[in-house]
Amino acid sequence: MMSALGKDKLFPALKKRGSVCSPSNHEFRQKEGCWRFKHSVSTVSHADEPSQRDETSRLTVRMENTYQLGPTKHFPATTVNRILEDVLTTYLQGAEYEPEFCRQMTKTISEVIKARVKELTIPRYKLIVTVYIGQRDGQSIHIGSRCLWDPQNDTVSSYTFKNSTFFALANVYAVYFE
Repeated sequence: MMSALGKDKLFPALKKRGSVCSPSNHEFRQKEGCWRFKHSVSTVSHADEPSQRDETSRLTVRMENTYQLGPTKHFPATTVNRILEDVLTTYLQGAEYEPEFCRQMTKTISEVIKARVKELTIPRYKLIVTVYIGQRDGQSIHIGSRCLWDPQNDTVSSYTFKNSTFFALANVYAVYFE
């Protein structure tokens, strides 16, 4: 039988790496102070704490595909149009064109619109909200967009607000996520 001190001297590298070697009497024979292997030695590596990857792999839940090809509830474009009108009118009524103000308002208005549309809880739709604010100074502007989508399930809602000094255009693209 091997003592604990003998194991420490024989297997110091394995101990430092965190591996344990467990020789039994049948696997080893001592002859003239050296150890011979009868068959093989098996090592078992161990870790005191599980790695982060192991922890997350245990916590993830795998869901099966639903194979749902169309929405159960279509995107309510008319309701979203009313939200766009309400938000743009509320935030921009009586305002004058100022570049810094308009830059901040595009961010604020797009976040408010996105939050209000998300409150409708329409499942499996990805939302893209864009807001443009520009100065009205006797020029014309054309704004276009292109998207690759399914015309049966995907849609867009749009509203334009105008006053004497600027215009604002808000779009909400709703793309069904299959």
